Amino acid sequence: MSEPTVPASETAEPGGDRHPSPETVIDLLGLLALGELLAFERMTVDAGLTADLASRARMAEAAVGEIRNYRLLADRLTALGADPAEAMAPFVEVFKAYDVSTAPRDFLEALVKVYVGDAVADDFFRAVAVKLPGDDRALIEQVLKNGSAVDFAAAEIRAAIEADPSAAGRLSLWGRRLVGEALNRAQRVAAAHERLTDLIAGDGGSIDELLRGLTRAHQERMKAVGLNN
Repeated sequence: MSEPTVPASETAEPGGDRHPSPETVIDLLGLLALGELLAFERMTVDAGLTADLASRARMAEAAVGEIRNYRLLADRLTALGADPAEAMAPFVEVFKAYDVSTAPRDFLEALVKVYVGDAVADDFFRAVAVKLPGDDRALIEQVLKNGSAVDFAAAEIRAAIEADPSAAGRLSLWGRRLVGEALNRAQRVAAAHERLTDLIAGDGGSIDELLRGLTRAHQERMKAVGLNN
């Protein structure tokens, strides 16, 4: 009688604890690294949408934080024996499609895209990171903590709505479109990559449950800056 095998996405520790395989960790870190790299690129471009030099400078400073986060993740991928570019490559088309379908028309829409899209991504990684080994979980938590872009965007959105309350309706509609696109892309990424699906589904979880949690967090986030769900 043959011995039972452990699924490829998991390894067993003495005592029954299970951890994702190195390949699964590389997938997740590659996904996050690409998000940080593209956020840097997008925010440097979006900074040019405003003639307000103070806001442009703050957006550029926030972009610097994204590229620093990318470097932390790229270094970790290298330490795991992975090429960062190869680890990111499987996710490029999904990110590209999201950015094409959600191109902002002005600086306020760019800020909402940071606030909604980047925050949904952060919530996704927080939810999944708890299933990683300690060092990699700590790295993701550090990267998410380091990011100042969401807080910066929230402050700018609140200030804009206080100055012009009529902007809230337009930005609320834009926020709803963004979260729909972001959740759709998250679902597609998880479904298309078996190791990530297995990671999400570990300990009785599911993609649908994760998406519901992301939606609830988004609703609270919209209220916090004066936007409607």
